[in-house]
Amino acid sequence: MATRKAADHTLYHLSPKGFWKKFRDAVVVNPEISSGLPIASVNRQPPPGSRPEKYSTPATKASDPAQNPYWKRDVRRAYPQLSVVTQAELSTLLLEHAQAQQFIAAPGESQKSETSSVPAEQKGGVDLTEAIATIASARKAYSESKLPPTLPIPFKKWQPQRVEDAPHDPHAYFPMLLVK
Repeated sequence: MATRKAADHTLYHLSPKGFWKKFRDAVVVNPEISSGLPIASVNRQPPPGSRPEKYSTPATKASDPAQNPYWKRDVRRAYPQLSVVTQAELSTLLLEHAQAQQFIAAPGESQKSETSSVPAEQKGGVDLTEAIATIASARKAYSESKLPPTLPIPFKKWQPQRVEDAPHDPHAYFPMLLVK
């Protein structure tokens, strides 16, 4: 014979007594339903906060004050580190970049001669103005056919176009001009 297992609402929940039980029975649609308030002594065993031992934080490397100085933990003073590039380094970088651009073939061109040339190390630094002059004389950065890149915008740039003028006095000092 199978027994029906169901949760007993009176087992783990508080139920009103006395006047409030009579009031609840008269007002509630289903008086057999649980109040939903758990009995504190029966709900959780052992109850929270009843254990005799106290929690202790496990020791880590960060909890050792000798290995965890304040300046490593202070994120308010984590300033960005400066990076210094001298003019000599910049001039060599510019020249190497310009030479690397010469070896890159356009996508349409066939690469018949596979020459891999690595720029040689320059012993003496070139002056920055000389490096810029060398690069500028070798090729022009932008021309009428090769314009600099523009920012992509989601709308077309507005070009003003004159339309038929609004009706106005022919002798007006400032006639209204309409554009679209």
